[in-house]
Amino acid sequence: MAYRVEYDSIGSKEVPSEAYYGVQSLRGAENFHITGQKLQPEFIDSLAEIKKACAICNCRVGEMDVKVKDAICQACDEIVAGKFHDEFICDPIQGGAGTTANMNANEVIANRAEEILGGKKGEYALVHPNDHVNRAQSTNDVFPTAAKVTAVKLLKKAIAQMERMEKALAEKEAEFHDIIKMGRTQMQDAVPVRLGQEFGAYRKAVIRDIARLNHAMEGMYPVNMGGTAIGTALNANPKYVDDVAAELAKITNLPFVKADDLIDGTQNLDAYAYVSASLKTAAISLSKMSNDLRLMSSGPRCGFQEINLPGKQNGSSIMPGKVNPVIPEVMSQAAFCIMGNDVTITMAAEAGQLELNYAEPVLYHKLFESIIALTGAVETMVDNCVTGITANAERCQALVDGSVGVITAICPQVGYKLSAEIAKTAIKTGQSVREVLKSKNIYSDEEIEKILDPHSMV
Repeated sequence: MAYRVEYDSIGSKEVPSEAYYGVQSLRGAENFHITGQKLQPEFIDSLAEIKKACAICNCRVGEMDVKVKDAICQACDEIVAGKFHDEFICDPIQGGAGTTANMNANEVIANRAEEILGGKKGEYALVHPNDHVNRAQSTNDVFPTAAKVTAVKLLKKAIAQMERMEKALAEKEAEFHDIIKMGRTQMQDAVPVRLGQEFGAYRKAVIRDIARLNHAMEGMYPVNMGGTAIGTALNANPKYVDDVAAELAKITNLPFVKADDLIDGTQNLDAYAYVSASLKTAAISLSKMSNDLRLMSSGPRCGFQEINLPGKQNGSSIMPGKVNPVIPEVMSQAAFCIMGNDVTITMAAEAGQLELNYAEPVLYHKLFESIIALTGAVETMVDNCVTGITANAERCQALVDGSVGVITAICPQVGYKLSAEIAKTAIKTGQSVREVLKSKNIYSDEEIEKILDPHSMV
């Protein structure tokens, strides 16, 4: 392999001649072997969109030559189109508060722009990573802004899947409206409930989750671009500072705005923590629902067997015919991932000192992971589970008829003490509540049927 020599403040280093990344990217890649992963593709695109916005604004205020601006914009457009992603070689978890990632973008864009203008990679005679691509910027405004742009893109996909979940649950709520089953509290028989009402309760939780996610996403729109190192806008043209967020909004077609306080926008990460908390809350609701679906579908002969989940794959390598609830299982596992990530994000958001938070890289890495996990888990939950759920109406009715929980409906007529005695007798003898009540000769058969009508209890 042929190499070129590049220089930085540490010294000189050989870089592969054909690489679009440069010495600072390579040092970062060598220093941070943490996850074995690369930057999220959406994050790479977000960096490119920011660099394009900055070049346009710098040129507009007379701080950059038009030819340089055009070359940088072309390079950024090519990255967004999917080119050069393999040139982003740094690990998402890195020291330096994201400097490696920012310089990786600067070097790739500079080398491609240099090439466009007729120069050679690594010379930086026409387009320099710092002087041009990073002009009027710092990692400290670029990196968190790229995280917000990426978070919004990913959140929109997650919210779309949550909306599909709400619709699927609404359809099941209507489909199962007339099916009465036994409700349970603390895993013991309680009182009857419509199966549709249970699915309606899941739907209501999802509606609240969607509202929370939308509200959290709004907190991603104010960005600290133009604040440069600590939010004081050092080395940035005032007109550039005023315009760059609006230019980014135009490029991304998303409503980004300049933060009211660029210092606050640079040092505080609470908006990301709120997004994570909203993701965690959604994960809790969906995992709880998954637990319920596993219980209600348990069987097929020795469990609740009130509903049937779509069979998706063999459940055992040793037990023939076994089919497991793999989709609710994966939903819960994704939820566990999101909950664990929220702990990391919480600690990272708290970890900053004074004007900057060094832990931004791990926070963003885990935040993106959580959004992607929620999106994928909900998508498969809708497509491969919820839409295909069917009810065992006769089984539900049999459990209601044989339950002791319906005794609760008699309490207002005969009091708690006698109701408890009837329940105990039913449990001890194996008789139904209806049979025990008839033996007491308190009510006529017609009155008993009216009192114990499960539809009147729901």
